[in-house]
Amino acid sequence: MSIRIASLQRYPVKGLSPEPLSSALLTKGGYFPGDRLFAVENGPAGFDPENPAHQPKIKFLMLMRNESLARLTTRYLDKITTLFIEEGGREVARGDLSTPQGRLAIEAFFRRYMPKELRGPPKVLSAPEGFRFTDSRRGYVSLINLASVRELENVVGAPVDPLRFRGNIHLDGLAPWQEFGLVGQVLATPSGVRLKVTKRIERCAATNVDPRAGLRDLEIPKALMRAYGHFDCGIYAEVLEGGSLAEGESLEPEQTVLALD
Repeated sequence: MSIRIASLQRYPVKGLSPEPLSSALLTKGGYFPGDRLFAVENGPAGFDPENPAHQPKIKFLMLMRNESLARLTTRYLDKITTLFIEEGGREVARGDLSTPQGRLAIEAFFRRYMPKELRGPPKVLSAPEGFRFTDSRRGYVSLINLASVRELENVVGAPVDPLRFRGNIHLDGLAPWQEFGLVGQVLATPSGVRLKVTKRIERCAATNVDPRAGLRDLEIPKALMRAYGHFDCGIYAEVLEGGSLAEGESLEPEQTVLALD
């Protein structure tokens, strides 16, 4: 089995657009770098940064309910802790998320942009150290098999952008759905990065939204259930050993050595 990293991407703000990466530096036991650092609370969610706990995604702005988010293109520049938001190629908001004034600027934009979808004042939340706004409590790194996405295109009868699945690592070299057989196994790079595959990813209605046009145009979970009897596409992994990942790099399952009596 020869698995290749086709692309890497992070999602600095939950529900907003991806940022492609040429490489990423993973740390043991950590999340994908720069991923889900922020979320926009849709009315009071009860999130306590002093005692952070996983919250249902329904409490935040997210594509499952707010497909208009996909019409925005966002960039987060780590060095200046600033989020830039564009719509139709024009900048419509920017804010330094490390400052109250910067967060207020982003919150004011969402009040203008989607007033009918807000349950209360939008609030930009920052993830405390060791916490991220992932959908899964243990969703440290997400991997998408591009062959499975291509197979799904045959089921729905339309192109399926793999970015619908909002994964961190896109993989080539596997057969369709072969990634499910990797659960429990460890994937390693030649440089020593080791990822333990923990579970399959169950999909929700967020995948029905075209990530570029912001239109709810497909029924991905229904298609998965109809064709395969499950809602799953992609896998989660934990970082056992850190290091740098890069586009084009290989990932290989470690060989399990059986103890002899």
